Amino acid sequence: MKKISLLFGAFLTLIILSCEGPTGPPGPPGFDGLNGEDGINILGQVLEIEGTFDAGNNYSLFYEFPQTVEVFESDVVLVYILWDVAEDGNGEPLDIWRLLPQTRILNQGLLQYNYDFTFLDVSVFLESDFDLGTLSPGDTDNQVFRIAIVPAEFAQSAKMDTSNIGEVMSSLNITEADISRIQL
Repeated sequence: MKKISLLFGAFLTLIILSCEGPTGPPGPPGFDGLNGEDGINILGQVLEIEGTFDAGNNYSLFYEFPQTVEVFESDVVLVYILWDVAEDGNGEPLDIWRLLPQTRILNQGLLQYNYDFTFLDVSVFLESDFDLGTLSPGDTDNQVFRIAIVPAEFAQSAKMDTSNIGEVMSSLNITEADISRIQL
């Protein structure tokens, strides 16, 4: 009798679960963006800044995020320095990027390129155990940095190598043409 009751219960459950009612009314339509106006990016973005470190700016480059880029306090901001330019197999220039912080051993001592950020801005600065005024122009002038803004949910769920800017850009579906370039 137990087996018959169990089979009957399973059969009844299967019938009840397979029932389907009419579809409900459609939900309200979403808001359309205004054509031709800049929107707010919530998916992640890569920006490129170029500037010179000197005593006048206290050996730091400060960049305030524009209103078109929304950065939340929980988002991850990564900064890369253009370390070198090599040639690929076809003789084309190939940028070599390194994730900050980066330390160089110089004759004067240790030099570190570092950064900090808030959800409003990013600051790239030099730190050293010697007088920064003794640096050569190659270490200070026209330095190029890429700032990658990675949404917190994406950074936690994605399995990407953050030390590789190419992989970060690929994961965020960003191409070289999508990068905003800013001269400080």
